[in-house]
Amino acid sequence: MENNRFPSPDCIGARFQLVQDRIRAACERSGRNPEHVQLIAVSKTKPLSAVQEAWEAGARCFGENYVQELTQKQANLLQISPSQAADMEWHMIGHLQRNKVRSLIGAVAMIHSVDTVSLAAQIEKEAAKQESTMNILLEVNIAEEPSKWGFSAADVFSAAEAVSHMSHLRLRGLMTSAPLTQDPETNRPYFRRLNLLAQALFTRGLILPGENGFPVLSMGMSGDFEVAIEEGATMVRVGSSIFGERTYAPDRGHDPSV
Repeated sequence: MENNRFPSPDCIGARFQLVQDRIRAACERSGRNPEHVQLIAVSKTKPLSAVQEAWEAGARCFGENYVQELTQKQANLLQISPSQAADMEWHMIGHLQRNKVRSLIGAVAMIHSVDTVSLAAQIEKEAAKQESTMNILLEVNIAEEPSKWGFSAADVFSAAEAVSHMSHLRLRGLMTSAPLTQDPETNRPYFRRLNLLAQALFTRGLILPGENGFPVLSMGMSGDFEVAIEEGATMVRVGSSIFGERTYAPDRGHDPSV
């Protein structure tokens, strides 16, 4: 008779728990409190059933790269399971076009990928219309990769200054997507540099503290999140290590951002 008491190591629940264990181990190595690191399960391209399975395993924060996919999942979940819908927090982590901003106000806890001052101004405009405020992060292209979005390390100071005058935005910290690499250690200098940038902005009063009293550092993905935690990450965006590999639509191409 088949024994079903223990989950398959290939199931979403088991992978989620393994990622949690790795987060705790990284925190222990670096003398950090695991409660100060928020795991965002990146569910892009995955069906709603996978999101629900991750929720059953304990996931509460989910990240999406595409506005339409995010809002559709929210709407479907609200119909299927209002109790689960009420217990989930959503984050926008992908490149955001200004004409899609309106749909996110009130729908997400945070927009990680603010990569231009004009995008910040659009979020400010839409939040003001809805008499709301929005938590945002400034995306920094810390490795200066030509293929990626984000402010340069030099420009992020003036961007943060501009955002500080937008009354419906709450700048909580910085986000980056480090280079794809087979050796996570090669990304350590980038994570360390982003942390230093965030601390400098925080000291100047341009970043508001997150829930734990620190600037938010959204950095680290499936291939390097442990190193990111050792260098101060407060949010890690993990997708394939939880949900498995993805199949991308031809018009979207491969977006290896988790």
